[in-house]
Amino acid sequence: MPNQKKEPSWKNKLHEIIYEADTPSGKLFDVVLLIFILLSIVLVMLESVDYIGNNYHDVLNILEWIITILFTFEYIARIICVKKPEAYIFSFYGIIDFLSTIPKYLSLFFVGTHSLVAIRALRLLRVFRILKLTRYIGESTNFGRALKRSRVKVAVFLSFVLVLCVILGTLMYLIEGDKDSGFSSIPRGVYWAIVTLTTVGYGDIAPVSALGQSIASLIMILGYGIIAIPTGIVTSEMTKSERNNIPKNTQSCTNCMESYHNDDAQFCHKCGHLL
Repeated sequence: MPNQKKEPSWKNKLHEIIYEADTPSGKLFDVVLLIFILLSIVLVMLESVDYIGNNYHDVLNILEWIITILFTFEYIARIICVKKPEAYIFSFYGIIDFLSTIPKYLSLFFVGTHSLVAIRALRLLRVFRILKLTRYIGESTNFGRALKRSRVKVAVFLSFVLVLCVILGTLMYLIEGDKDSGFSSIPRGVYWAIVTLTTVGYGDIAPVSALGQSIASLIMILGYGIIAIPTGIVTSEMTKSERNNIPKNTQSCTNCMESYHNDDAQFCHKCGHLL
């Protein structure tokens, strides 16, 4: 193993606090971060209420700016304490952190964009790391892998459903098109087929003829079976996964940002960098 270049001690300490939830300081940082995320979301929600927004706009705006500035410092700190900043910037959490910070700054130039800070709700996903819910971390990783392996089967199935909806929608247009039932075009018929097949049933369009109602009844029954198929596909893939091999440690690599290493790991299992 080649010699690893040791990062400055302050960078290692900052990385441990920001990225790892296994240490007391790291968990405290993440809990405080979650509190500010929740507070920010509450402020945006309150501002959307006319009475509160009109009477306490300045107070809410100041609080939002304080939180936004804190999030900006946090975002910069996350970039500084990793060896390859682009690994964080273009990661899932990196993009979410950026999108949750930039809307308030955009509101200086574009009216109304500050409401987009509600995107910060996605940052609550960090709760899995903060509370160290290892069981759910493992299950979510396993579920993600199952979705990835079954994506082709699910795509083929959805394509079949889409074709079926086009056929059924066209058929219902031919049957109900000359009646006052809402089937004024084939796209409207396809829309009705999708709503009916998924058992949503808005009721804005409904067949009035006996033949149309009979076909609608069959589609409704068929919908129950169709909804269960994707679940079965993904579940089948999940049963094939080796759940015991899913790492549950939240230790993060400063080089490639890979997380969930084994408890006794000294090197990153992805890039080999010293942990």
